[in-house]
Amino acid sequence: MRLGAMILTGGASARMGADKALLLWDGVRAVDRVAELARTVGAEVVITVGAGDYGLPFVADEPRFGGPVGGVLAGARALAGEGVERALVLAVDAPTIQAHDLAPLLATDGPGAAYEGLHLPLVLDLAVLPAGAEPSWPMARLVERAGVIRLPCPESERPRLRGANTPEERRALLGGA
Repeated sequence: MRLGAMILTGGASARMGADKALLLWDGVRAVDRVAELARTVGAEVVITVGAGDYGLPFVADEPRFGGPVGGVLAGARALAGEGVERALVLAVDAPTIQAHDLAPLLATDGPGAAYEGLHLPLVLDLAVLPAGAEPSWPMARLVERAGVIRLPCPESERPRLRGANTPEERRALLGGA
C-alpha cells in the first residue's frame, strides 16, 4: 500500500498564543520536523491540512477551524487523489514524536491503528473511512467507526506523543519545566 502523510495544521493555536506550525523546536519549525518524520517512516506524499501555506503541498480544512475530522477528510481526499491508499495522520503540535513511536502503528495489519487514549498519531487505510463521515464529528467517532485498532501507550510516552497545546506543555517537552 502506498503511504502518504497529512499534518493537521488547522487549529487556531489560541491556547499556544502563536502558530504552532511555525514554533521552533531545536531550531527547526514544527511543521518541518513533522514532515521530515513522515518522510523518514516512508510517506511518499506529505501534505499539510489547514489554512496556512508552510511551503509544503497543502489543502484547506473544511470548514476552516472546524476540527480535526474535517481536516482528516480533506486530507484523505487529497492523498487519495495522489494515489495514496494508507495515511499517516500527524498533528503539527507533536513534533517530539519519533520514528520508533510510529513503527508499531505502521506495522499493524487491518484498517489502521492509534494508541489507547490518543487519536493522533493515527495510521488509517483510506478505504475504511466511514461513508457519511461529517467534518463536525469528534475524532473518537471517526476512529471507532473506521475500526481502528488501539495499541497500548506507555504512560511515560503519552505527553511526548500528545504534543503541546500551551506554552507550559511546550516548555516541558523542551526540557525547561
